[in-house]
Amino acid sequence: MQKEHTEIWKDRRHILWFPITFDKYWISDGRLYCRHGFIRQQEHECLLYRILDVSLTRGLLNRLCGTGTVTLKTTDESDSTLILKNIKNSKQVKDTISNLVEEERSNKGITGREILTTGGFEDFDGDGDPF
Repeated sequence: MQKEHTEIWKDRRHILWFPITFDKYWISDGRLYCRHGFIRQQEHECLLYRILDVSLTRGLLNRLCGTGTVTLKTTDESDSTLILKNIKNSKQVKDTISNLVEEERSNKGITGREILTTGGFEDFDGDGDPF
């Protein structure tokens, strides 16, 4: 029996206002997925609580077409920066991702100091606590 996956959000990269590309983005089960390509597909997955920073870029053409680019900085070594290019309702998506990140951190009991470094913790004084 397979677990039911709940998609919170999904979109694809737009050209002008047309979603006619093979770049797809979606959020499901505490993860953000990015799939690129048609012949050679690549899929990236990032746990939401590993996202450190969310930013939005909207040029004039983006504003006219109702799109924008959301850039995510993460603690993931393989994908330290994820870019959701030319997505619709980009301001709402940015706000939704920010809220979901905080919710995931709260649900997992993760505090700010547990996500400060990407290379793991160093035990500076030998007591098991990096600080």
